[in-house]
This record gives sequence, structure tokens and C-alpha cells, in this order.
Amino acid sequence: MTDAPNLPYEQARDELIAVVQKLETGGSTLEESLALWERGEELAALCQRWLDGARARLAAASGETQPADDGDDDSDSM
Repeated sequence: MTDAPNLPYEQARDELIAVVQKLETGGSTLEESLALWERGEELAALCQRWLDGARARLAAASGETQPADDGDDDSDSM
């Protein structure tokens, strides 16, 4: 597998979709399923960082200020 921190958003998103599909299909061993889950978590976090960065860039370009992240946002749940 490719090192996630160096993946562009689109590649990370596509790999995350593939991981979810494999998990939903089933048929993997417990160990394989756990490895897929961990990879999915890593990819989801990377995608969220890309999206957060894009949101910040858009806000900066439009002159908006972003509210402080209080850590209570439930939108990043898988």
C-alpha cells in the first residue's frame, strides 16, 4: 500500500472507497479486516485534512474567518 501522507486527495478517496467495499463484501480474515479498517481510518483522516485545508484556503481567499475547532464536530465519523 502507498504511504498515505503523500497521497493526493482523489487517490486517498478512491482507495478509501475500495477499502470500504472490501469490508462490506466480507470474506476476509479477522486480521485482514483489521488491517483494512486501520487503513480506512488512516485514509479517512487524510481526506479530512485535505478537505479542512481546502476549506481554510477558500475562507482565506474570500476574507472570511473560520470559527475555532472545538473538537465536538461529529461529521468525521465513519
